[in-house]
Amino acid sequence: MSEATTGLHRADSHDVIRVLGARENNLRDVHVELPKRRLTVFTGVSGSGKSSLVFGTIAAESQRLINETYSAFVQGFMPTLSRPEVDVLEGLTTAIIVDQERMGADPRSTVGTATDVNAMLRILFSRLGDPHIGPPNAYSFNVPSVRAAGAITVDRGPGKTQTRKGTFNRLGGMCPRCEGRGAVTDFDLTVLYDEKLSLNEGAITIPGYSMDGWYGRIFRSSGLFDPDKPIRDYTKRELSDLLHKEPTKIKVDGINVTYTGLIPAISKSMLAKDVDAMQPHIRAFVERAITFTTCPDCDGTRLAPEARSSKINGVSIADVCAMQISDLATWVRDLREPSVGPLLKALGDTLDSFVEIGLGYLSLDRPAGTLSGGEAQRTKMIRHLGSSLTDVTYVFDEPTIGLHPHDIARMNNLLLQLRDKGNTVLVVEHKPETIAIADHVVDLGPGAGTAGGTICYEGTVAGLRASGTTTGRHLDDRATLKDKPRTPTGALPIRGARTHNLRDVDVDIPLGVLVVVTGVAGSGKSSLIHGSLARRDDVVSVDQTAIRGSRRSNPATYTGLLDPIRKAFAKANGVKPALFSANSEGACPTCNGAGVIYTDLGMMAGVASTCEDCEGKRFQPAVLDYHLGGRDISQVLAMSVDEAEIFFSDGEARTPAAHTILDRLADVGLGYLTLGQPLTTLSGGERQRLKLATRMGDKGGVYVLDEPTTGLHLADVAQLLGLLDRLVDAGKSVIVIEHHQAVMAHADWIIDLGPGAGHDGGRIVFEGTPADLVAARSTLTGEHLADYVDA
Repeated sequence: MSEATTGLHRADSHDVIRVLGARENNLRDVHVELPKRRLTVFTGVSGSGKSSLVFGTIAAESQRLINETYSAFVQGFMPTLSRPEVDVLEGLTTAIIVDQERMGADPRSTVGTATDVNAMLRILFSRLGDPHIGPPNAYSFNVPSVRAAGAITVDRGPGKTQTRKGTFNRLGGMCPRCEGRGAVTDFDLTVLYDEKLSLNEGAITIPGYSMDGWYGRIFRSSGLFDPDKPIRDYTKRELSDLLHKEPTKIKVDGINVTYTGLIPAISKSMLAKDVDAMQPHIRAFVERAITFTTCPDCDGTRLAPEARSSKINGVSIADVCAMQISDLATWVRDLREPSVGPLLKALGDTLDSFVEIGLGYLSLDRPAGTLSGGEAQRTKMIRHLGSSLTDVTYVFDEPTIGLHPHDIARMNNLLLQLRDKGNTVLVVEHKPETIAIADHVVDLGPGAGTAGGTICYEGTVAGLRASGTTTGRHLDDRATLKDKPRTPTGALPIRGARTHNLRDVDVDIPLGVLVVVTGVAGSGKSSLIHGSLARRDDVVSVDQTAIRGSRRSNPATYTGLLDPIRKAFAKANGVKPALFSANSEGACPTCNGAGVIYTDLGMMAGVASTCEDCEGKRFQPAVLDYHLGGRDISQVLAMSVDEAEIFFSDGEARTPAAHTILDRLADVGLGYLTLGQPLTTLSGGERQRLKLATRMGDKGGVYVLDEPTTGLHLADVAQLLGLLDRLVDAGKSVIVIEHHQAVMAHADWIIDLGPGAGHDGGRIVFEGTPADLVAARSTLTGEHLADYVDA
């Protein structure tokens, strides 16, 4: 048809994103058409393929195509992206991904630096600050002061030069004592080395500093001390060289290497990272060996004295960054200075966006690494709220994570605002409140992993309710209040809690029951529980920190399951356990145990092809000749958790240690995962439950869980509640920080913090049973829970 007959311009015909034959991860030849300039929500059980379709296919291809518009030279500096496994992708627009990835873990990264608010404040103080101390860099805790002096050669014409003395000064805002970190470190030397031993006897006890490795060779061959001499007999010079020597070039076995003392080496390799982002064994070492205290020179502000002395209306940039953002927005609006009018407007609008998005309780000096996944995601949204861009595809990964039911309506409004500006909004979500506002719903399933990856339903929310799919059946699920809550067996007292915004809180947490701690985002829940309980003995804490792992990591390696399996294979065949590790002696030499060969194509995406020698099994052929219960190691790693649970339960393959770990994995609903599946292919909900299963093996009487429903489908929440009940019935005390009303309704006891966030919160506003909270309706949580259970 022509434009004349249809009345439609040809350019207006591209109103859908068309996906044909998507096969990324577990997707099974998926065909779907998504309307543009609409809000589409993707639902389905955890692991059904939502993220594979939205992030791994649509968003990934959009980013790849944009990257290809740059020159080959520029592409060489960019991450290479491979084309997703899909036959046809049409109608793509620029994709902006707002995911749950934690923000930079650098100790100098703060909310202010991550959102450019600090940059605007530095310009503001460089213009209006009294006394005037210099340009914006003079207020930056990332810029040190530099002074230099020396000879300068000046050209004075052909063949004529003149040498004169010159000086150079650059004033930076970095505190010289703590180097902009706000904290100073003190080392416990007894944790770094055993003074009774010599280097050759293994005196150094720092992780990774084995005397058999490269570090050992450098220290033993440095010539700075006798490697057979106990450290307690070192002279002052030798001990100083061991601990404090700055990087120095030396020769070891004819090779030029750099020798660095233990403390500078640790400071560079370990203290440059956020403690919470470290591997568990490194984190444990750092917490034992190093004490972090507030810098006495800058009082934790990170800033040099000059930067702290310059003020606007009696307020320094350090004072401003310590304010709650909602208060800072008011302070900025009260400034009347036409010379910086545009700057004040831009700054005010950004701060108002923080408040609008429910983050007004934060301060700009909050370390970025301490933000939860939900807070980090909403912080990334800030720069998009006032954007003039239209016809962009925004991709969100569970934007309601970490939000109280009271705050979800606000988030829904923000998603609708982005859509109403003419953008396509794609949201992966489990919460019924957000599913309800969708213009279009795509439900994936029917199960997880290999049982998922197909489109079960596509259409309106009303159609989803009537569809009979897993999501449709559970969309209107409502948990009921317990008739008879359990009786506590004791109490865990917290007295005078003042962490962050807590106001001298006293509370007794009941033991032997399921306790839910709730309240609006920023009310002080995590501060109360993690700040007062998490480090106590007998407490097992499962927080929201993300699982980190490479493509070589899998459920078997992460949970420790591979160790008893390797030992069982070794015992049955009379060989070493190391043979049954794809990262050790048993690895295929061609692919180094990866199972695939990666070919680097420069600025183009690398190609991964299955290793022809091991056929993707990762092990040497000789290793696969060894069997346990009639299976080789590659066949065992290809089993699902449910299959492996039966396999290791009896007969020749009976391995109680492995069976115990597999039981826990099945308990959290991961029975469908294969043992060797790379961690990089797991969904957020699967990773959360994998971590929960791992920590359940830790010995302790009190379990603290921080938002365990993160990434869980409505159908999975019921299974989680069953798991929590089993823990309590086994004699454990379970404390859950949670916003999900189903978990609140199922609790034996609720502690509600509030009434607001930041300095408007930090108090206990209710303690008691869920039934009493619903009956009183005295708090925001009480009102929403009463609506949820239709009380």
